[in-house]
Amino acid sequence: MDVIIYSLYFDNLIFYIFMSSTQISLLIATYFGVLILISYLTGKEDSNGAFFKANKSAPWYLVAFGMIGASLSGVTFISVPGMISGQQFAYMQGVFGFFVGYIFILTVLLPLYYKLNVTSIYQYLEQRFGIISYRTGAFFFLLSRVTGASFRLYLVALSIQYIVFEKIGIPFWLTVVTSILLIWLYTNKGGIKTIIWTDTLQTLAMLTAIGVAIYLINEKLEWGFIEAVQSETFSSKSKIFFFDDPNSKTYFWKYFIGGIFIAIAMTGLDQDMMQKNLTCKTPKDSQKNMLSMATLVVIVNFVFLALGALLFIYADKFALQIPKIDGKIRTDLLFPEIAMNQGLGQALSVTFIIGLIAAAYSSADSALTSLTTSFSVDFLNIENKPEPEQKPLRKKVHIGVSILLVLVVILFNNLEGNVVGNLFKFATFTYGPLLGLFTFGILTPYKIKDTYAWLVCLLSITITYSITLLPPSIIGAYQFHWEILPLNGLITFLGLILIRRK
Repeated sequence: MDVIIYSLYFDNLIFYIFMSSTQISLLIATYFGVLILISYLTGKEDSNGAFFKANKSAPWYLVAFGMIGASLSGVTFISVPGMISGQQFAYMQGVFGFFVGYIFILTVLLPLYYKLNVTSIYQYLEQRFGIISYRTGAFFFLLSRVTGASFRLYLVALSIQYIVFEKIGIPFWLTVVTSILLIWLYTNKGGIKTIIWTDTLQTLAMLTAIGVAIYLINEKLEWGFIEAVQSETFSSKSKIFFFDDPNSKTYFWKYFIGGIFIAIAMTGLDQDMMQKNLTCKTPKDSQKNMLSMATLVVIVNFVFLALGALLFIYADKFALQIPKIDGKIRTDLLFPEIAMNQGLGQALSVTFIIGLIAAAYSSADSALTSLTTSFSVDFLNIENKPEPEQKPLRKKVHIGVSILLVLVVILFNNLEGNVVGNLFKFATFTYGPLLGLFTFGILTPYKIKDTYAWLVCLLSITITYSITLLPPSIIGAYQFHWEILPLNGLITFLGLILIRRK
C-alpha cells in the first residue's frame, strides 16, 4: 500500500548508512545470488503456464506469506515506523479497512476470476463490456505499474549508487541496467512461480529486520516486548482511533473507508497481486490464502507501528535528535539512524540493509512479471497464438518490459525531484477507473457503449485530480487523503451510467 505513502526517502537515507562499500556490495551480491539460486530451482520448467500461473500449483500458505512483503516495500519499510510522530497509530484505521477490502476480494472477486478462468484479470472487462474497456483497464494497470515500479527502483538505485558505486566510478545508468538485468535473469524462466518464492524471502528478510530491531531496542530499554506495549510511555504514542476532526487526514472514516477501497483496487483489481492468488490450486485455496494474508497484514502493520513507538521512546530516553535534512526534521530517517549508527550491533545493521534491499527490489521483480503477463495476454493475445510462437513472444515481451523500466528509471534521474514525485502521485489516480469499471460490471446489469469507455476513464482522472487542487477558499481546512480513490471510482461509475446501453 505504499503507493499512497510516497516520499523521496532513499536519496536522504544515504547520509545515515556508514557501512563500507565493500560490505554493502557483498550483501547485495549475496542477496541476488540467493535469488538466482531460487530461480534455478523453481524455473526448470520454462513454460508459459509456469510463468503466468505457476501451473496453478502454488501452496496457498506460501503465497499468503509472500504477499505480505509484496504489499509492502522499501518506502513502507522506512515510512510506517516514522508515522508515529505525526499521527500515532492512526494508520491502523486504514489497515482495518484493508481487512474488510480483502474479505470483499475473497468473497466476490476471487470466485469471479476462477469461474472465468482468466490469466489476466482484465479479461473480465472484455467479457462484460467489450474490447475497448478491456484494453483501457489493462492500459491503466500498465501505466500504474510502470510508473510505480520505476519510481521505487529509481529511489533504491540512486541510494546504492551514492553508497557504493559512485565511489568506484560506475555511472548511474550502468547501476540501473545491472539491477534490472539481474532481475530479468532470475525471473526469465520461472516468472510468477519464482516470484512466489522470492516474495517469501523478501517477507522473511523484512520481518527479520523488524524483529531484530524490536528485540535489541527493548534490550537497550531493559524491557520485554509485552512490558513495552503495556507501558504508559507506549500508550501515549499509540492512539489508534481519531473521530474528532473530519477535516484531518487521520479522521477515522477517511482512513477506514479509503483503506477498504485501496485494498480492493490495489490488490483485487491489480494484476500484480491477483496473479499470485491465481497460482493457487483451487478457489478455496486462494480464499484461504487471502484470509490468511488479511489477518497477517493487520498483525504485521501493528508490529511496524509498535517498532515506530519504540524508536521514538528510545530517542526520548537517550536524548537522540531526530535526523534532519536541509534543516527539516525527517522522522522517516529515525529507523535507519538507530539501526545503523547507535551501536546496537552488526546484526541489526546487516538485517536492516538486507531487509531494505529485499523490500525495494522485490517490487520491481514482481512488476516485471505482471507487466509481461498483462501485455502478452491483454494486448498481444498470446493465448490465441500457435503454441510454438507463445514462449518466444513472451520472452521478447519480458526483455521489452525490462528495457522500458530501464528507460523510465533513467528518465526519472534526469527530471526535477518534484516532477518525479508528481508523476508518481498521479499514478495513484489511475486505479480509480479500474474501480469504477469493475464495480459497474459487478453491481449493474447494463452494457455500455464500449467505444467511449476510455474517454470516461480519462475524464474521471482529470476531474478527480482537479478536485484535489481546489483552493482553501472553496474547501476550507479539508485535507484530502485516501478517499480520493473511491471518489475517482464513483466519478467513473457515474460516467459509465451516462454511456450505458439497456
